[in-house]
Amino acid sequence: MKEGIHPTWYENARVICACGNTWTTGSTKPEIRTDICSACHPFYTGEQRIVDTEGQVDRFMKRLRAREERMIARETQQEAQASPEMPISNLELGARYEAALAEAGITTVADILRLMEEGGDEAITGIKGIGAKTLIDIKKGLRSLGFELPATSTAE
Repeated sequence: MKEGIHPTWYENARVICACGNTWTTGSTKPEIRTDICSACHPFYTGEQRIVDTEGQVDRFMKRLRAREERMIARETQQEAQASPEMPISNLELGARYEAALAEAGITTVADILRLMEEGGDEAITGIKGIGAKTLIDIKKGLRSLGFELPATSTAE
């Protein structure tokens, strides 16, 4: 072995646990402090308790509360978005199709739903500039916003 490259070895290094338990062992440090040992660890003691190192439980609970608040905010936002009085631009059909619907006097989602209830799919495809593909896009948009389509509607 080379001289001077190895750390000093302490035969009787003292280990001190946070619970107060102490013992000696061999180490490169003269004193070692630990948070938990076999005398206080739940696995060895059979005791069920939460060992909170550096506030991990508190941080977890804080994240859990923040997640619940985000979920409530998202649900509130989705309920507001699901209003039938929203403009047809929320369906994201494209400017050309929105203009064709606006020319026919359809400006809100409620207008589309009413037209579908009264005349079915043919009432929508009968509008100049609106075809079967646009009808499918309209239905997908309505479903994604949480609207139920009228039973008379047949195309997907």
